[in-house]
Amino acid sequence: MSPMASGPPENDPGDSGLTVGPPKEYAAGIPAVVQSLRHGGRQMGAKRTLLTLLSVNQKTGFDCPGCAWPEGDHRHAAEFCENGAKAVAEEATLRRVTPAFFAEHSVAELLERSDYWLGQQGRLTHPMYLAPGARHYTPVTWEQAYDIVAGELAALDSPDEASFYTSGRTSNEAAFVYQLFVRALGTNNLPDCSNMCHESSGVALSETIGIGKGSVSLDDLHQADLVLVVGQNPGTNHPRMLSALERTKRGGGHVVAVNPLPEAGLLRFRNPQRPSGMIGRGTALADEFAQIRLGGDLALFRALNRLLLEAEDRAPGTVVDRAFVEEHTDGFEEFAADVRATPWAEVLQATGLEREQIERIHQRVLKARKIVVCWAMGLTQHKHSVPTIREVVNFLLLRGNIGRPGAGVCPVRGHSNVQGDRTMGIYEKPADDFLDALEKEFGRPMPRHHGLDVVDTIRAMRDGRVKVFFAMGGNFVSATPDTAVTEQALRRTALTVQVSTKLNRSHLVTGRRALILPALGRTEADLRGGGPQFVTVEDSMSSVHASRGTLAPASPELRSETAIVCELAERVLAARGEPPSVPWRAMAEDYDLIRDRIARVVPGFEDFNRRVRHPGGFVLPHGPRDDRHFPTATGKARFTVNPMTILRVPEGRLLLQTIRSHDQYNTTLYGLDDRYRGIHGGRRVVFVHPDDLAALQLADADRVDLVGEYPDGAERVAPDFRVVSYPTARGCCAAYFPETNVLVPLDSTADLSNTPASKSVVVRLVRRGTADRPAA
Repeated sequence: MSPMASGPPENDPGDSGLTVGPPKEYAAGIPAVVQSLRHGGRQMGAKRTLLTLLSVNQKTGFDCPGCAWPEGDHRHAAEFCENGAKAVAEEATLRRVTPAFFAEHSVAELLERSDYWLGQQGRLTHPMYLAPGARHYTPVTWEQAYDIVAGELAALDSPDEASFYTSGRTSNEAAFVYQLFVRALGTNNLPDCSNMCHESSGVALSETIGIGKGSVSLDDLHQADLVLVVGQNPGTNHPRMLSALERTKRGGGHVVAVNPLPEAGLLRFRNPQRPSGMIGRGTALADEFAQIRLGGDLALFRALNRLLLEAEDRAPGTVVDRAFVEEHTDGFEEFAADVRATPWAEVLQATGLEREQIERIHQRVLKARKIVVCWAMGLTQHKHSVPTIREVVNFLLLRGNIGRPGAGVCPVRGHSNVQGDRTMGIYEKPADDFLDALEKEFGRPMPRHHGLDVVDTIRAMRDGRVKVFFAMGGNFVSATPDTAVTEQALRRTALTVQVSTKLNRSHLVTGRRALILPALGRTEADLRGGGPQFVTVEDSMSSVHASRGTLAPASPELRSETAIVCELAERVLAARGEPPSVPWRAMAEDYDLIRDRIARVVPGFEDFNRRVRHPGGFVLPHGPRDDRHFPTATGKARFTVNPMTILRVPEGRLLLQTIRSHDQYNTTLYGLDDRYRGIHGGRRVVFVHPDDLAALQLADADRVDLVGEYPDGAERVAPDFRVVSYPTARGCCAAYFPETNVLVPLDSTADLSNTPASKSVVVRLVRRGTADRPAA
C-alpha cells in the first residue's frame, strides 16, 4: 500500500455498521499478524510499516508506546504484539492535522465527531491557539505559546491555582524536569494517570511491603509453579504477557484466571512467534477459570487464606512458612484470628463461586511452592480496592512468596512509563526524602504541602480554585470519570494547555483560552543542539532502558516533551524574576545533563548515563525482592485485617464494569471492532448474561439506556446501547469506556487511593422508548 492511500476516513461512521458475532476462543495467531500489517499499511504504507516495526522494543530501537510490559534479554525480531503494532502505526501515521484543518473545522463542529474519528485524523503539526470567544484554533509560534502560559501563570494569586497532569507515556527525562518546573513554581499539584489506574496498588503495597511496585521479573513468571491472573485481560491489554504465561506452562507451571468475563487470551494462545502458534492449536493457558462476581476478589483471597490456615492446623509446619512469617512479618496473629472467622455463606455470596471450585484452587495453591499473583484494573477500581490488594499480599506472605525466585506481587501497569513517571517524582504527595534531595541538588526550597490528584483537580476546577490546567500527554476528558462534571470543570478555567501528538476530545473542551503544543513521538528522532538525543523509560518490572526514535518528525515544528518543559520553565520562571538556579536551556539541548541530576536525586539511578547505555539497561533495586528488606513503618512486611465487602445490588439491577475493546488502548481507539468478543463496527454495546436478560425481560439486540443509580438518589444516563447476550458473571454486565464514564460519579472513589470506582456501578437497563427512562 502506498503512502498516498493513507488518508483519514472522510465520514464519521459512529456505530452505524455495528454487527455482533460469536466470541473467539483463542487469542493472537494468524489473525493478529494480518490485523497488525493491515493497520500499519493503512496508516503508514507497507515499507514504512515493516521498517518501523522492526525497531519496536529492540535494544537499539524505541520503546513501544503501547504498554509497560518488559522485554527479556533475548528478543525476537518481531518484539511486539498486535496492539503494540497498532500503537506504533497510530503515532507513525502519514496523516496530518495542519493549521488548514483547524481553519476548516470549528471547535463546535469537531465536538460532534466521535473519539475514533478525531484520532484518525493524524499527527498534529503546529502549535495552535484558541483565543477567548474564538470558534477556530489558529497557529502561533512557540515563543507566543510560552508567553501565553507565562502570562496566565503570573496572573494567579497562588501557584496552587494551576494543576499539571501527566500521562504515563512521558519519558523519565521529561517527567523529571516537569516535576522540577512545577515545584520550582511552588506547587505539588501533579495529578497523573496512576491516580486512575494503579494508585490502589501503590497504596496497598507501600503499606504492606514498603514499596509501591511489583516484586517480580519475567524470569519469576517463567519459573512460577502457579500464576493467578486476577481482574486482568492480557489478551487485549498486555498481549506479550501471554508469551510469558506460555513459558510458565511449558515449564510445568499452572495458571488460574479470575475474572467476571471469559477472555480469549486466557483460554488459548496461538503464539505468532512460534510455528505451533501459527498453524497449530496453540497453548491452553488457564487451567482453572474462576468466573467471579464483580468486587468479590477480597472474599476469594480471604477464603483461600482461611483454607491455608486450616491446612496448617491439620499438618503443622507444612503449609505456612513459619520461619519467614516470624522473621520478616508482623501482624500475623491479628490477621489469622480475623480470617479464621470468615463465614463461607458470605464468601459464596460475594464471589458468586461454588465452594468446590474455591477448594480446588486451594489444592493448586498447596501444591505450588512458587506463586505469582498478577492483577490490573479489575482489582484497583473498586471502593474496597486497597483492602483487596492487601489481602492478596496476605495470601503471598503466608507461604513466603515474596522475595523468593518464581514468586511475588505483579501489578501489571498500562502506559509504557507510568511507573517511571512516579519514580521521577510525578506525585502529588512527595516524600520528604525526595524533596530534600531536590533542594540539595538545585539549591532552592521545594513546596512541602500535598497537592491535588486527578479527582481533586476536577473538584478544584469545578469550584474555581484551579484556573490553569496543563496536560503533558493523554486525553484527560475521555480518561476521567463523571464526564459532564469534568467538562464543566475544564470550561471554568482561564487556560487549558495540551502537549499532544494527536487530536483528541481534550483539545475541544477548553478553558477561556486554550493551547495545543505538538510533541515528538517515541518513534521519531530527537535532534537537539547537543546532537541526537535519547530518553529512558521504566517498565512494570523496574527495568530502566533507553528509547531512540528513528523516523523523521511529522513536522519540523515538533519539539520533544523534554525540550517543551525546559523552554517553558525558563520563560515562566524568568518572568517571575527567579534566580537562574536550574540550567534549563542546557538541559533542553543535552539530556545527559538531566540524567546526571537524576543520578544525584533518585535512589537507584547512580551512574545513570553509563548504566543506561548498556544494551537492555539496568534493574532498579527493590528491597522486598532483592533481600527481603521491607521498608515499612515497622521494617517488616505487614499482615493486615481487611473486612469482607459484599456489593449488594437491588433486584432488577446489575453491577457494571467499564472495559476496553480489543481495538483500543486506554482512550485511543484504533478501530471499531472487539474481535475477541465478536463485536464489529461499533462500541455502544452492553454485555449481559442470557439468564439476566430473561429475568429483566430483555432480549439480545434490544436497544437500552444504561441508568446509573447512586446512594444519594441521583441518576445518570448513558443512552442507546445494544444488548449483547454474553457469558459474563451472573448479576454483572460490562460496557466500554469512555462511553460509560458518565456513569462513574466524581465522588465514587476507592478508599485511601481516591481512584474512580469504575468497576462497580449499579445500573438498570431501560428499553428505549419506555416511560422508565429518565432525562439524560
